[in-house]
Amino acid sequence: MKKLLILCLLLSYLTSQAAEEENTDTVDYLELASLMLKDNNLDRATQALSQVDLAQEGVDVQRFYILTGLLSVRLSKHQEAINAFLKAKQAGHVDSVINVYLAQAAFSVQNYPLVINALNSAGAAVERIPSVYHMRAQSHWLMKDYAMAMAVMDQASLVFPEESGFMRRKIFYLIELGMNTTAAELGAIYLSQYHAEANDYVAIGNALRVSGDMNTALKFLEKAHLMFPLNADVAKSLAAAYIENEAYHSAAKIVHDFALIDNSLISESAELYRRAGQLFMALTLNGLIENQEQKLTQRLALLIELEKFDQAAAMEQDILRVRINQDENIKYALAYAFFKVGDYRQSEHYLSQITDTELFQKSIEIRKIIADCEAESWRC
Repeated sequence: MKKLLILCLLLSYLTSQAAEEENTDTVDYLELASLMLKDNNLDRATQALSQVDLAQEGVDVQRFYILTGLLSVRLSKHQEAINAFLKAKQAGHVDSVINVYLAQAAFSVQNYPLVINALNSAGAAVERIPSVYHMRAQSHWLMKDYAMAMAVMDQASLVFPEESGFMRRKIFYLIELGMNTTAAELGAIYLSQYHAEANDYVAIGNALRVSGDMNTALKFLEKAHLMFPLNADVAKSLAAAYIENEAYHSAAKIVHDFALIDNSLISESAELYRRAGQLFMALTLNGLIENQEQKLTQRLALLIELEKFDQAAAMEQDILRVRINQDENIKYALAYAFFKVGDYRQSEHYLSQITDTELFQKSIEIRKIIADCEAESWRC
């Protein structure tokens, strides 16, 4: 019985080994890799593809490279994906979607001629995919083929009249080329045709502003402000345009209106009024600032600009209380205020703490005047 049991166990072992060898020989690793990719199990897909012997008879080489390319796309290995897809194409015709994947990988590595070639190879099957037009146009643009880039956008607008993105992109192309008047005219059509939101006005207005065409930008953003008077982004963009145009009063008024509902903008509004020369208005708004460090820093500067040196010097204790006296600009401002009210000792106290090169040079001038005054007080 013991010998019979051993014999049965041996036969069972040999049978299982043979079954394993047979299973190993019949595993379709390409199919397994495909299933793993569908399940997004990338590690197992990689393992399955590593088991494929391309020298073995009957292996679908093209499918191997397609699956390798798709896996590389999932792993964001763009150059490896390109290499695999190109080898798949060398093995024969591939589906249009593979050419689109190849174009996307090429775009990621900035190989724009390959993007165009891949999309051309995709043929008519991709003519109804909006993103393909964007990728094609941007590739032409980055290759400095500007006319072709805008032609692609025009074609896309005809194919997809309901899609606003193509005309929008063309507007930015025109602005980048310095064709601001044409861009503004097309922008007006765009905003009317597609019932644009406030962010569309802001985007186009900001692009015009950055291009340096302040008059066109201001007209555009003023129209936006009339249409969206309560939109903060529109107001900020218009204010920024006024600031760049040095129209500080207009900018201050816009920011002031929004500061009534957003206290964080009060300081900015006060600063704009200061630049506009309306120092008392700036001082009034300064009193409404909640942040004490911000409030006292700005107030000190305003009082000195207003030549109210006694009030500026009287701020010393408040400045020490909120601990902003470590700022050398604050130290210099206090030193200057004390100098102007004749408290030379306290002025020297702050001047002696200044190490900044520019402020130190100014400190030397004040010390010279103080020395003259102490020598001949009647002159001061």
